Amino acid sequence: MLTRIDHIGIACFDLDKTIEFYRETYGFEVLHIEANEEQGLREAMLKINETSDGGASHLQLLESTREDSVVGKWLAKNGEGVHHIAFGTADVDGDAEAIRGKGVRVLYDEPRIGSMGSRITFLHPKDCHGVLTELVTAAPSDPAGH
Repeated sequence: MLTRIDHIGIACFDLDKTIEFYRETYGFEVLHIEANEEQGLREAMLKINETSDGGASHLQLLESTREDSVVGKWLAKNGEGVHHIAFGTADVDGDAEAIRGKGVRVLYDEPRIGSMGSRITFLHPKDCHGVLTELVTAAPSDPAGH
């Protein structure tokens, strides 16, 4: 069962400048920064607030490190802006399978490792009214949900 909006992914051209904007404008705390060579990106997770289920809501800022990466291609076509929405779940495998059973294409056969060791998969935007949708289960060692 999906429990909350985990994060909203925002593609940007300059991660450091975008972090500063969200820090200075809204006071969001930078929780984590990492490079993902496999996906060709640098990312930052900014905490917005805590939630009643013990998790938190976040913004995930995504900067491409390669033009041929998914985010690099998206930025070239669309420019900066909202890239995806992610819903938190305790069981990414089970929820992905249940959603697949309802006719929605799940982009990965098996969930992959995402930010901070989370397990993730994506749903095809054409099956979700134009919205790239991510399902995410926080890493077991991360009880706060990031």
